[in-house]
Amino acid sequence: MSPFTPEQFAAAQKSNVSHLFALTNTAFEGFQKLTELNLQTLKATLSEGQENVQAALAGKDLREVFAAQGNLAQPAAEKAVAYARHVYEIASNTQAELSKAVEAQYEQHNRNVQAFVDTFVKNAPAGSEALTALLQSGVAAASTTYQSFQDAAKQTAEVAKANFAKTAASATAANATPRAAKA
Repeated sequence: MSPFTPEQFAAAQKSNVSHLFALTNTAFEGFQKLTELNLQTLKATLSEGQENVQAALAGKDLREVFAAQGNLAQPAAEKAVAYARHVYEIASNTQAELSKAVEAQYEQHNRNVQAFVDTFVKNAPAGSEALTALLQSGVAAASTTYQSFQDAAKQTAEVAKANFAKTAASATAANATPRAAKA
């Protein structure tokens, strides 16, 4: 006798498909944001490139041309840091949304498995205590393992975020130093 009815199986499949589409939509939204950022960056880069070429061509002598080119390095570095920050924010937000959805799905699945185990244990025939204990132990071990992986993933994300912030701050400070020296 199967512990699942056809209606329960169909409901579980419907729920899984719904979650799959939700995850796909979240990933697609992140990809769309990244694409929009790249298009905006490309448009700005082309516009600035045109302005820079015109400024270089407008120079009356070689010194003015080199001065115009020399003024480009600082804004380019700052823009690269800003771009990297935007990419990181998009990736981080998308990852957080995906993690939240997966975690909610896992918690629901864990509740369903625990309910199944509880029902199985309650209706188990006499003499199957070892099997029910093994089943309960397996479910507890799986839950503990998942929690360990989840904690490690959160810690890794926090370390990556801290490293990115530190790198961005260093790059900003390094870019500010030449500007302060010129002033």
